[in-house]
Amino acid sequence: MRTYLSPIKILFLGMLLCPTLLWSQKRDTLVPIELQEILLNHDKNRFESHTSPAPVQSLSGAQLKKLNSLSVADALRYFSGIQLKDYGGIGGIKTVNVRSMGSQHTGVFFDGIQLGNAQNGQVDLGKFSLDNMEKVSLYQGQHSEMQQSAKSYASANTIYLQTKTPKFEPGETYQLAVGVRSGSFGLFNPSINLNYKINNALSARVSTELVSAHGRYKFQYSNGVYDTTAVRNNADIRSYRVEASVHGQHKNQDTWNVKYYHYNSERGLPGAIVANRFARPQRLWDRNDFLQADYKHQFSERYSVKVRGKYGVDYSRYLDPEIVTTSGFLENTYDQQEYYLSLVHTYKAKSYWTLSLATDVQQNVMQANLYRFAYPKRNTLLNVLASDLTFDRFTIQTSILSTGIYESVKYYEAADDFQEFSPTLLFNVQPFASPDLRLRGFYKKMFRMPSFNDLYYTFVGNTFLNPEYSEQVNLGFSWQNEIWNTVFNVTSDIYKIWITDKIVAIPGTNLFRWTMYNLGEVETNGIETNMTTSGKIGPEFNYTTILTYTFQESLDVTPGGNSFGQQIPYVPKHSGGLSLMLDYKAISLNYSFIYTGERYSQKANIASNYLQPWYTHDMSINYALPFSGKNPLKLGLEVNNLFDQQYAVIKNFPMPGRSFRLNLNYEF
Repeated sequence: MRTYLSPIKILFLGMLLCPTLLWSQKRDTLVPIELQEILLNHDKNRFESHTSPAPVQSLSGAQLKKLNSLSVADALRYFSGIQLKDYGGIGGIKTVNVRSMGSQHTGVFFDGIQLGNAQNGQVDLGKFSLDNMEKVSLYQGQHSEMQQSAKSYASANTIYLQTKTPKFEPGETYQLAVGVRSGSFGLFNPSINLNYKINNALSARVSTELVSAHGRYKFQYSNGVYDTTAVRNNADIRSYRVEASVHGQHKNQDTWNVKYYHYNSERGLPGAIVANRFARPQRLWDRNDFLQADYKHQFSERYSVKVRGKYGVDYSRYLDPEIVTTSGFLENTYDQQEYYLSLVHTYKAKSYWTLSLATDVQQNVMQANLYRFAYPKRNTLLNVLASDLTFDRFTIQTSILSTGIYESVKYYEAADDFQEFSPTLLFNVQPFASPDLRLRGFYKKMFRMPSFNDLYYTFVGNTFLNPEYSEQVNLGFSWQNEIWNTVFNVTSDIYKIWITDKIVAIPGTNLFRWTMYNLGEVETNGIETNMTTSGKIGPEFNYTTILTYTFQESLDVTPGGNSFGQQIPYVPKHSGGLSLMLDYKAISLNYSFIYTGERYSQKANIASNYLQPWYTHDMSINYALPFSGKNPLKLGLEVNNLFDQQYAVIKNFPMPGRSFRLNLNYEF
């Protein structure tokens, strides 16, 4: 079954778009607002983390290139307060858990528009390559940008992925970059990126890459009686990605972008290593396509409008030869469609006071070949009124989010409609005359809706589920200074989080029929600390160090629960990391260390569920080799898990040992 836009929906979209398109014909003679960002570009990340009322961590530009990372998920390991759920190998599914709240509480935004998954509420960050990524940012609470969409307010935490856009030197009309990466596990990863300047106001970019790997690697296994060396099988992947975008900027400073994204993959699902079982035959196919666009028009110095829209289709196919049905092997297919439109009005009432009104409409539809499937449809209406008061030494932001959810199904019974209001308060203050020290804090109350799986999955879903609520309080500081040609940036935050009506699965009449209930409650107390230093020694030696530490006590406080007062699964009390980046002439040397403390794989904190701490050391060296033409040939060698530690992020899913990658890149 397919769902199409009805005439009423088309009329509604037109009513929102037409006024903006008509007004965009007027010429704006004001000074470009984007000028300030250009002036701050050199030190943008450090400046933002210092003045933002919400804690923010970012990696961009050269830093992303230096990390031993293939995907966005790999890069996020270097942020504090994050637990990455990695099921192993190049093709392993990777999801992120921020501050122990669960991956469904974290919104992931791709060039300002959310990546959705109404089926299970999670985004596999292993799908998104760093090859076309300009910046990766994590915002605790929410982004402070006043022109963000209403969806940006609707998550407890947000991850922003900003892709590369064309930037040309005078006289340039095109830029072509080709690269290839190869190494352990049979990895073959070629990529091509092309920027083309159509005219002074219009440019285009195409980025494509292939990832192919057999995924086999050795690991140590012990069943308590004997130890052996085994090989991880059915961990192969073959995927390709294509991104094409067009970027426009008119003389009146109106800007617009259109992007098409395609991802297609086939991978093996190696499964858990239990009961001396080392081979699994399950397979997964994914196909993701979306077309998204945004348009900004500045009516006057005070008033601007930004429109965003998206249409996306996600298809997945799961094959399990171990389960035989009346029609053959178990084969499930899932098909999701998403329609999305956002309109944001921004009005500068005073030089220090900005107001924002954002409205988002979204529709999610899902089909599947499951027995007794409901074929659900979810319509979402979001409205946000936000205020920003910014003075020289004080910033305060407030927002109130109105959420309306309207459910319908083709068969059986739909969940009830839902309406909720969610407030947020953020502040950043400079307490002394010196701008080196700033204090910040926020309070945010939010929720996450049950996913389609939670509500409608056959024999498991429960249409009477309530949303899972979260409440956060955060207080921290940022200190920046320059001492002896070294720039220091230190941030630290303490926080407390309450999760209520947590959605958990409870066995039903037998072990094959589980049901979802609102039973869990979790309280988290945490501290996050980040320290960055960067400087120069002489004219050609540059260095940067990044040190992170996180303490988290996330306790199950469900009344009457068997694990009351115990640490929730897979959350370490202590974790951290160290990164060191050195540049000398044409040579770049990078080292990183990541540590995750002891955890438990189940609710009960007992010896059988105990997971030992793990850590990895990674190194890379890059050299810019003089080559024909004005651009050098860039060579890179990476060594991951340098000391070949045997570990598992998820119990019974062993991670690879020592591995190597060789990179070659050239820009025309």
